[in-house]
Amino acid sequence: MSASCCGHDHHHDPSGPMDARYRRVLWTVLALNGAMFAVEIGAGIAAGSASLQADALDFLGDSANYAISLFVIGMALRVRAFAALGKGVSMGVFGLWVMGTVVWHLIQGTLPNAFTMGAVGFAALAANAASFALLWAYRGGDANMRSAWICTRNDVIGNLAVLTAAAGVSGTGAGWPDTIVATIMAALALQGAWTVIRQSLGELRRPAPVPAE
Repeated sequence: MSASCCGHDHHHDPSGPMDARYRRVLWTVLALNGAMFAVEIGAGIAAGSASLQADALDFLGDSANYAISLFVIGMALRVRAFAALGKGVSMGVFGLWVMGTVVWHLIQGTLPNAFTMGAVGFAALAANAASFALLWAYRGGDANMRSAWICTRNDVIGNLAVLTAAAGVSGTGAGWPDTIVATIMAALALQGAWTVIRQSLGELRRPAPVPAE
């Protein structure tokens, strides 16, 4: 999940110039992830699939990561820490929402639409594959560049998990494969959100550097 794999290296100072090509790549993958979040959250609700909603959470986290890279690069550590804190809180809220969705589906005995899960899952996999290809050239760059590439690489695992859940729902005629995958993904998101929040709060407690005279 993005919350655990896409956290920024706040000790790294990204104050150096970012080349124009990498900035365009970040804008592209930001647009891809934002669009897929909207698609998956809508499809997940319509199909009654908790795992699609959990994967949408992953796209939301990625979008926040790329946005932070674009908008706070070169800013002071406290600004970046506040941005990361907001990301961590939002990820935690959505993680709890997915957990609540899992419980709701279990109580209602919802049977997700396996076809929708599979179709949207393939679309998500294609979006992440495109992001992976765009970021490939920067896999050996600085901490922020490398973390973005590693995060996208790991996202493919989440997409494959959703496709596995779709196959499980189709094969068993039951909703438990969907709820199992969603629970695992949401738990990882909550763990990642806690990590980001704890690190951000720690950085905000640091005394501000005294400017040199």
